[in-house]
Amino acid sequence: MRESTRWMLHLLAGAVMLVVLGIHFGVMHVGGLFGIPKEEVLTFASVNARSGMEFYLVVYLILLAAGLYHGLYGFRSIIFEMSFIGSGVRKAINFILVLGGWSFFFYGAYAIIAGFVA
Repeated sequence: MRESTRWMLHLLAGAVMLVVLGIHFGVMHVGGLFGIPKEEVLTFASVNARSGMEFYLVVYLILLAAGLYHGLYGFRSIIFEMSFIGSGVRKAINFILVLGGWSFFFYGAYAIIAGFVA
C-alpha cells in the first residue's frame, strides 16, 4: 500500500472518529439531543436497552477500528520521522504494529460482542 493511501485512511479514520464520538456525546452527555432525556441515559433500563441494539454494536466496532488505525498509524509516523532507521527495521516495526493492531482489534471486538450477547 502506498504511503499516500495510508495517510488518506488515517484522515478518514479521524473523520469517522469525529462522527462516531459526536453520536456518543450526543447520546450520553448532551441530554435530549437525540430524544433521550439526560436523566434516563445512565439508568439500568436505558443501558440495557442500548446494549441490545445492533446500531450501537456497529458504532462501537467502527470506533474501535478507526481509533486503532488512527493511533497506530500516527505512532508509526512519529517513529519513522524521529529516527534514522533502515528498511529492515521499518519492516519489523510495520509487522509488529500490524500484528498488535489486529490483536487489539480482535480482543476489543470480542469484548464488545460479548457485552452485547450477554
